[in-house]
Amino acid sequence: MRHGKKFNHLGRKTAHRKAMLSNMATSLILHKRISTTLAKAKELKKYLEPLVTRAKEDTTHNRRMAFSYLRSKEAIIELFGGIIEKVATRPGGYTRIIKTGFRLGDNAEMCIIELVDYNELMLKDVEPVKKTTRRSRRVTGTASAVPSTKVDTPAVEDSEDPSGPDASEDSTDSETDKK
Repeated sequence: MRHGKKFNHLGRKTAHRKAMLSNMATSLILHKRISTTLAKAKELKKYLEPLVTRAKEDTTHNRRMAFSYLRSKEAIIELFGGIIEKVATRPGGYTRIIKTGFRLGDNAEMCIIELVDYNELMLKDVEPVKKTTRRSRRVTGTASAVPSTKVDTPAVEDSEDPSGPDASEDSTDSETDKK
């Protein structure tokens, strides 16, 4: 029974899994964004975020602890240098997972995992869209400005004699066709 075994083994032995997560964390630190499967990204998030939190305090001990996880001098320099400058005030949540669909071949769910403060598209200050007022379809712009007044004039159809001065030729022809 697997009671209490909470983390995903990712189908690998312990040494392979640790090496893979270390390499993925190094790649994410150096490149700021990588594409991988969703399961690996979720495990990488659990692996990397405590390291970033530890890197906020730049001590020799924290550098050595991070090096024991990453095993890359370039990644340590980037983590304690450039990355910490951007995430120093953030209280956690240093990575973002964006689902990208399914991989052809094995239909594995793919995603992009990235460092949050390095995505320029998401960081742009988007101006709030001004909400337009809803306009009624019943009223047009020019007709609403001029109030319509109804004038009581006798209609042409009400008169018995279509040969009057107001009668047109069309109304005379249409009435004779009806008879």
